[in-house]
Amino acid sequence: MAQKHGNLSIDSENLFPIIKKWLYSDHDIFYRELISNGCDAITKLKKLDMMGEYSLPADYKAKIQVVVNPEEKTIKIIDNGLGMTAEEVEEYINQIAFSGATDFIEKYKDKSNDDQIIGHFGLGFYSAFMVADEVTIDTLSYKEGATPVHWSCDGGTEFDMEDGTKDSVGTEITLFLNEDCLEFANEYRAREIIEKYCSFMPTEIYLSKANAPEEFETIDKAELLDTDKMVEEIHVPAKTEEKENEDGTKEVVEVEPEKDQVKIVKRPVPLNDPRPLWTKNPNDCTKEEYLAFYRKVFLDYKEPLFWIHLNMDYPFNLKGILYFPKINTEYDSIEGTIKLYNNQVFIADNIKEVIPEFLMLLKGVIDCPDLPLNVSRSALQNDGFVKKISEYITKKVADKLIGMCKTEKESYEKYWDDIAPFIKFGCLKDEKFCDKMNDYILFKDINDKYQTLPELLVPVEKPEETGDAEENAETTVETADGEPLDSQDEDEEKEPERKTVYYVTDVVQQGQYINMFKEQGMNAVILDHSIDTSFITQLEQRNENYQFMRIDADVTESLKDDSAAELTEEETTTLTDLFKSVLNNDRLTVKVEQLKNKEIASVLTLSEQGRRMQDMMKMYAAGGMGGMDPNMFAADQTLTLNANHPLVQYILNNKDSENVPMFAEQLYDLARISNQQLSPEAMTSFVKRSNDIMMLLTK
Repeated sequence: MAQKHGNLSIDSENLFPIIKKWLYSDHDIFYRELISNGCDAITKLKKLDMMGEYSLPADYKAKIQVVVNPEEKTIKIIDNGLGMTAEEVEEYINQIAFSGATDFIEKYKDKSNDDQIIGHFGLGFYSAFMVADEVTIDTLSYKEGATPVHWSCDGGTEFDMEDGTKDSVGTEITLFLNEDCLEFANEYRAREIIEKYCSFMPTEIYLSKANAPEEFETIDKAELLDTDKMVEEIHVPAKTEEKENEDGTKEVVEVEPEKDQVKIVKRPVPLNDPRPLWTKNPNDCTKEEYLAFYRKVFLDYKEPLFWIHLNMDYPFNLKGILYFPKINTEYDSIEGTIKLYNNQVFIADNIKEVIPEFLMLLKGVIDCPDLPLNVSRSALQNDGFVKKISEYITKKVADKLIGMCKTEKESYEKYWDDIAPFIKFGCLKDEKFCDKMNDYILFKDINDKYQTLPELLVPVEKPEETGDAEENAETTVETADGEPLDSQDEDEEKEPERKTVYYVTDVVQQGQYINMFKEQGMNAVILDHSIDTSFITQLEQRNENYQFMRIDADVTESLKDDSAAELTEEETTTLTDLFKSVLNNDRLTVKVEQLKNKEIASVLTLSEQGRRMQDMMKMYAAGGMGGMDPNMFAADQTLTLNANHPLVQYILNNKDSENVPMFAEQLYDLARISNQQLSPEAMTSFVKRSNDIMMLLTK
């Protein structure tokens, strides 16, 4: 007969409702908690068997069974673990927050380790009351002579406990769902939740629907197992087809041999993989396995670039795999996923305390049993240990990339365009990562070659005027005032000048400048990602020995023709005054130079710092920050006229012609087109003016 027992051992009568309603943010988490408890019970029983304190049956197969019954509004979760005695139910169930896992580990700490024992707080069982009006437990302990126990509670602070009827070792928990949570008894919803939280738990998990009709499958008779339920034997005759020979005769040939098959009750298939790839030694894993795991977990059929297999046992236990997908897109469209596990139990995606922010652009799994989780296992407790884990992960990623750069340079270069945004973002977010990667960041130049920062900063001699300039091209390193580094007077005493590395942000828009550089054997790197402005600014702040300058920020001395006869001061003034008057732009500076390339009439440049400020203000405006007009910070422009060009000479010699103002405006717009996109209004004027100029040829 059932006996009424005393109250549950709770410090406050208000605690139980709080546990039921607010311990976990997601109500579906009860599946994870109860299945985890079952896995723990099985793990403990196996350890007792290994230690000689219990002997498992010869046909023992560890498993968790989940049986949903939508008609009766119940869920059963059944394990064949070590079970409980009445005393243990009293201790582990009736006393809230007394963890059986902790007690087991303490008792056998000298004989065993606590690997894959999941529970820590003893609160997981009570997650059942978030969805159930009543919960029952039927359990039988592995201990010899143990009596089965039946326990029930309707969600209050009272429970019933009596002798049970269970005849096999293990525990069966039944949840009688409340009306708001009937969805959890739906077979497809249950499958979805179990696959989310339990896909890699260390014990096979099977899901079935109560009273569902049996399903069947056909297999070859040779594959029949003793445990299979055979329904009938089937003989399949050989398959033949008529074939025409080369001589025109026909004959019947066998295309499939005869075979004996059997129809059996469909074998149950576990929902999980108890030994996921990250638990294996990296040397035992093949490329095909890594790719298959990636497709399965992330449902991404685009092949990742490469991956890092983390496998650490000391000073903490951490395993995992990080995949580098193709991420050559703008940052706001990149969505990575790093799944965090604790003893193969899913905790959450992208927990920022463990995963450095820049690594969240990747996809992967990390399993760390040592993580200091809070009682609901949904977040981390504040612990310096977590920071060490984060730093270790960052270090391993940097080590992998550095190793590739040193030993697999060709592959590293092949991947670079895809992984560059990730590495640059990492350098911006993590100084230690930046320090390690500083000499292994690649810069692609205008000749499609890759160089590291140390290689870019090596001074090179200017190539001879003769020969193939492009073939001899090297990255030009100049001082901040535009003078080649090797032209400085060694006897002069002055502060070291910053070396200049030129860069391109748009190879099409800045094509004219690129051609000018190539003609003089000069080089520049391509920085065309949205993050690059912030990235090079950070590099400059961390190192005072160099600076970055966009290729159109100035007309360098190397592009000027020192052999040409200079214009007189009067001629120069005439040209500059004329253009200033026609263009009427107070932000425009006009210069006259002799350029080596006589086919270029004019060049427009924007100061590096002014342009960066302008870009920054545009970014703020686009993000809705501030109420200022970004045009207020428009960079000052310099229009450089090439005195060696016939059109500039014509304007100088025909300054009073009625067509000169039109030519001056056209030269300015042509220079602007090579530097930036014209506004719709400016483009309309440019097209009309171009037509007017061509009409002059018809007169």
